[in-house]
Amino acid sequence: MLGPSTMGAFYLPTMQEFTKLVGGFAFTECPRWHNGHLYFSDQHGYRVYQSSTDGFTDDIAIIPNRPGGLGFLPDGRLLIASMCDRIILRLEEDGSLALHADLSALAPGDINDMLVDHAGRAWVGNFGFDLHGGAPARPTSLICVDPDGSARIASEDLGFPNGMAITPDGRTLIVAETLMNRLSAFDLHNGKLGPRRTWAAFGDAPISTSVSDILAHSEVVPDGICLDAEGAVWVADLMHHRLLRVQVGGRILREFSTPLSPFACMLGGDDGRTLFICVAPTFHEAEAKTLMNSSILTTRVEVPHAGLP
Repeated sequence: MLGPSTMGAFYLPTMQEFTKLVGGFAFTECPRWHNGHLYFSDQHGYRVYQSSTDGFTDDIAIIPNRPGGLGFLPDGRLLIASMCDRIILRLEEDGSLALHADLSALAPGDINDMLVDHAGRAWVGNFGFDLHGGAPARPTSLICVDPDGSARIASEDLGFPNGMAITPDGRTLIVAETLMNRLSAFDLHNGKLGPRRTWAAFGDAPISTSVSDILAHSEVVPDGICLDAEGAVWVADLMHHRLLRVQVGGRILREFSTPLSPFACMLGGDDGRTLFICVAPTFHEAEAKTLMNSSILTTRVEVPHAGLP
């Protein structure tokens, strides 16, 4: 079926072939490629995993309050967003977990995805409201955690800031606003963000505060993202079972249909051309833990990874 992009052109969805890397999880999220391995969270399984390219997987941390975003400090230690208690944990070389930052006074909702930059700053999104309790949606902030663990509000009035990417020159931070039908961008300089601008709008910003209504009527519901060497962003569109490759301005260049809802994506592999996709039948915890049908799929793409994560 043909579908219009926001630039007025047309694209043809691709029937892409996928290979399952790993499966049998509750809810895979936040994939990160690092030193020849894929790292990811099983949010509703309360564990963080490391996987080789042949699917051999080890759990490397147990996070009772639900692991979310992942990122690596310059010295190689892993930061883990512990969602429900709104703290950032640091996985030490001996396998122990240490408190890196407490965001409970800054984040009005569960913390979520996270990107760690080359300087060791962690950029952390949060829900902004009680999503699982059915509260109405409201804007929230993006938090920056400096390398010493001190934290501050970096930007406000965002609609569920989620997946993030930083351009190779380190000058632009791109943020998926899951409940706003768009990707936003910020100039980035010495750990400070400029004003928000729209990087790609897929339709009008929702005016409803009902999450179910927003999810049902948004043209794109962007969750995890990653960046390629041509400056395009791969977007996991969780409500429409598809991966989108989008250029600045919102034109959709490629569309891959996925068998289950995609919640995150990451370019990696030895040549940066393997696209890893976290898929699941649901993000609701009780159902996800019953089904245990979340997995990570892979496919090959032409343009390799660039920037962060």
